[in-house]
Amino acid sequence: MAMIRVVLVDDQLLFVESLKTVLDFRADDIEVVGTAHNGEEGLQVVRDTHPDIVLMDVRMPGMDGVETARRLSAEFPGIKVVMLTTFDDDTYVREAMQYNAVGYLLKNIPPEDLIGSIRAVGSGNILLSPDVVGKILGREEHAPEPSPDAGDFTVGDFSRREREVLYFISRGMDNTAIANRLFIAEQTVKNHISKIYAKLETRDRFRVAEIGRGLHLEHYCSYLD
Repeated sequence: MAMIRVVLVDDQLLFVESLKTVLDFRADDIEVVGTAHNGEEGLQVVRDTHPDIVLMDVRMPGMDGVETARRLSAEFPGIKVVMLTTFDDDTYVREAMQYNAVGYLLKNIPPEDLIGSIRAVGSGNILLSPDVVGKILGREEHAPEPSPDAGDFTVGDFSRREREVLYFISRGMDNTAIANRLFIAEQTVKNHISKIYAKLETRDRFRVAEIGRGLHLEHYCSYLD
């Protein structure tokens, strides 16, 4: 199994050291290659170590996690960022995801679930805590789940390949995972997504996923399951 190289960034020293200990002793395929306690320090550690994944708190003094994610996206577009926080704030989620963050998990996640999440991100998946998803979709915890709203869009607005890409976006997959699933180049996936964004007049990936769910693309892309 390929080793997943991880950098931890959090202003709480005890939390970082505890998390490092958990990963070091419970996950043979995950290596913590560096730790940092603020955004600027995190950027330098990433420059020095070139990890696969940065696991980072969203709220830190000075440069917060969202701004750090923005800078990482510009400087290291191939590195995957997972935001780890006690705050299930959908505003932070949307902002972080705009800067290529591929996961948003709450700090109370059980250790084994966190390890599984890191492995899933390493395999190309996008992860969100169920509590966070509930806030993004505007649902109450115990309320019946409403049908997602696709607005004025219909399946006919998209080509077959665009429907396939939109289907996988609605299932939380990132560009690499979509490319692997469809056996096409990642740049081709990006081209299709650009067309989808233009048609939907938004670059908010959560809104795109919401529209995709509202179109019930599982009925049109069942051959992909």
